[in-house]
Amino acid sequence: MFLSQVVTPEITIPSFTVPGIIVTLLIAALCGALAQLLVGYTRGGCLASIVVGIVGALIGSWLASWLRLPNILVIAGVDVVWTIIGAALLTAILAVVMGGSRFRGFRRRY
Repeated sequence: MFLSQVVTPEITIPSFTVPGIIVTLLIAALCGALAQLLVGYTRGGCLASIVVGIVGALIGSWLASWLRLPNILVIAGVDVVWTIIGAALLTAILAVVMGGSRFRGFRRRY
């Protein structure tokens, strides 16, 4: 085979736009906040919800592909249902590892 016969495959580069990134961050923040509310564990604030949402999206999509499950609700390229499931799993793991809960005022500690 000669060098002139080698054909390079076509490469598609996804377009990243500023509005697309902002929409993705908003979806991640909402999914992270919803997952923290479902589990009942909140640490941080808006930035922590965004990070939990982004990492939860990675965990959720990995879990869905590992179990060979389909995408359920895709908005702007983000599967919202698997993002919430992954973020809830991450929040539950963080709650177990770091301890504590969202509701601390119900009992006194001596």
